[in-house]
Amino acid sequence: MLDIEPQQAAGKVLFHFSMSLDGFVAGPNHAMDWLTGVTGREGVEEEYIETTGAVLGGRNGWDRDPNARPYSEDWKGAIFVLTHHPEDATPADGVTFLNCDVAEAVRIGLEAADGKNLEVLSPTIGRQLLERGLIDEIDLHIAPILLGDGIRLFDNPGGQPIRLRHAHGSHPFAEVDVRYHLAAEA
Repeated sequence: MLDIEPQQAAGKVLFHFSMSLDGFVAGPNHAMDWLTGVTGREGVEEEYIETTGAVLGGRNGWDRDPNARPYSEDWKGAIFVLTHHPEDATPADGVTFLNCDVAEAVRIGLEAADGKNLEVLSPTIGRQLLERGLIDEIDLHIAPILLGDGIRLFDNPGGQPIRLRHAHGSHPFAEVDVRYHLAAEA
């Protein structure tokens, strides 16, 4: 498998998620308990704390847990929640509710990110931005679990495929090989 270079703060629009092997970024009703016990690359959280200037999320995820913040309390960036009804959203410090086009939300988020990356933490918003060519990079952490149900990273029945290329390596259109064994139930 290709080695991944550390994330860089480069003013990118970054579609970033931990994802199950079968393509879900959240369980039913936006549940995230399936990530319990999953480990990541050493220093990965600190990498994203350093390179993320702002976050753009959606109302469904916000309503599920308005107290949730990306990463840890060490991250202090701006949070934007895109919604058609900001007037009835649960307010929180450091959170701005936007009722605008997704392209305008990206413009606002990038300005707030001040040269760092704007992370898109909503599959619905991410799909809209992908369709408009407004995502610079997709950064996924594949968790060793098959959920079978929940919220997909890219749910676009009947839509056009979006071709991707590897960000690193000499074979930008090669598939990635992943091999897992079944884990014994704990």
